[in-house]
Amino acid sequence: MVQSELIGLGIETFKIALILSLPALLVGMFLGLAVSIFQATTQINEMTLSFIPKIIGIVVVIILTMPWMMNEMQDFTIRMFNLIPTFMQ
Repeated sequence: MVQSELIGLGIETFKIALILSLPALLVGMFLGLAVSIFQATTQINEMTLSFIPKIIGIVVVIILTMPWMMNEMQDFTIRMFNLIPTFMQ
């Protein structure tokens, strides 16, 4: 019984990590694609042109989603602390 609960805990940990990182990863991917298309059409090959918009976009998304991320992490942490007695048996 403890093994199945630990496996479930591991799966839930990976799910929460994926869910929390998904907004920033998606914004970085779409901004990178947009900048790449812009660079291909204008033939401007400047490295900072591809780097700066992604950093700014990811920072903005992290700032905007921070309250939601904190709530998700608090809920996950509370569930983990409530499971401690279960694993100590």
